[in-house]
Amino acid sequence: MLEFLRATTLILVLLNPFLVVLYLLDVIQKREMKSFTKALAKAGFISILIFWIFALLGDSVFSELMQAQFESFQIFGGLVFLLIGLNFVFKGSDSIELLRGDSEHLAGAIAMPVLIGPGTISASVVVGNRLEPLSACMAILVAVTLSLLVMIGLKKVHDYVRPRNEQLVQRYIEVMGRITAFYVGTIAVDMMMRGFSGWIEKI
Repeated sequence: MLEFLRATTLILVLLNPFLVVLYLLDVIQKREMKSFTKALAKAGFISILIFWIFALLGDSVFSELMQAQFESFQIFGGLVFLLIGLNFVFKGSDSIELLRGDSEHLAGAIAMPVLIGPGTISASVVVGNRLEPLSACMAILVAVTLSLLVMIGLKKVHDYVRPRNEQLVQRYIEVMGRITAFYVGTIAVDMMMRGFSGWIEKI
């Protein structure tokens, strides 16, 4: 049970709904709750399927299908995360929409690269190695569901607070953007270090 909770927490922390709402700020501001919830649910469904695949197949996805080592993915994923963190530090919330990109299919744009990223894919592989297949899938399902519920809750808070206090919302965006930038950078360095350590061990 403890290992299940640790695995669920790992996925939930890397999904980081408080950071994701910053990525989706323009969507949150422009979309009504029903439309936002529907797109988020589709994105969550896509993400869960992808995470399940990596959790069940593990390293074989990289070694057999991609003909590459998992450590290489960790290093590259860490580098991508590092660039995102640096972008937040120097550009702040102005970089959010550029990082997410524009797409006619909102659910797909939210799923990747917002939910499905180097960190969450790596975590899915780790969870798959730690737990039995059914437990791993349940941990991923619980983590993604909780993350989506938090984002819907933050959307409700935003819709309630923004008309009454625009400055408070902007202050939250700036503060959380800077804080999460350091968090993302730390995770990025850790991913690269783990990738390099695993690569050295295999030499």
